[in-house]
Amino acid sequence: MNVASAGFASIIAAIDRFTGWVGRAVAWLMVPLVGGVFYEVVARYVFDAPTIWAFDVTYILYGTIFMLGASYTLLKGAHIRTDILWEKFPDRRKGWIDLIAYIVFFFPALAMIFVSSIDDVWQSFQIGETSEQTAWRPIIWPFKGVVPLTALLLLIQGVSEAMKSLYAVRTGRLYAKVEKIEV
Repeated sequence: MNVASAGFASIIAAIDRFTGWVGRAVAWLMVPLVGGVFYEVVARYVFDAPTIWAFDVTYILYGTIFMLGASYTLLKGAHIRTDILWEKFPDRRKGWIDLIAYIVFFFPALAMIFVSSIDDVWQSFQIGETSEQTAWRPIIWPFKGVVPLTALLLLIQGVSEAMKSLYAVRTGRLYAKVEKIEV
């Protein structure tokens, strides 16, 4: 089979569109992050009136952007890969390596992270856990909730990537990968 079937290609396209939408939506969190840092710098150094909330807001927003952007990064093929031998492999072998890695390592690890982090978020919610970083002490369970959400988003994009690997195994050609990062 030299071409992906319509159903196969439509599943990949739907997942990739969803992940692209999520990545672009998460990128908008940069606006309040930059705004919070800018406000804190002006308040601290111009008016000598530092805030008690800026540190918490910035690490929570940055952590959220970093984590939720992981599935978009996977879509764009921007995660780190050791290319010393990889570029010399034929496409079919690349497909096999990726497919095996997704099945043996990626899916089980992310499933465990998802399951274990749900319990952590739930416990944090039940006890009303707050941050210990500053005197502001915001509730922390929404930030902890980013971990299972990230695992879920990575699992979803992982299905697309595994299907692309299967395509390479079956056809000997890599599935068209969009490597251009757009925001």
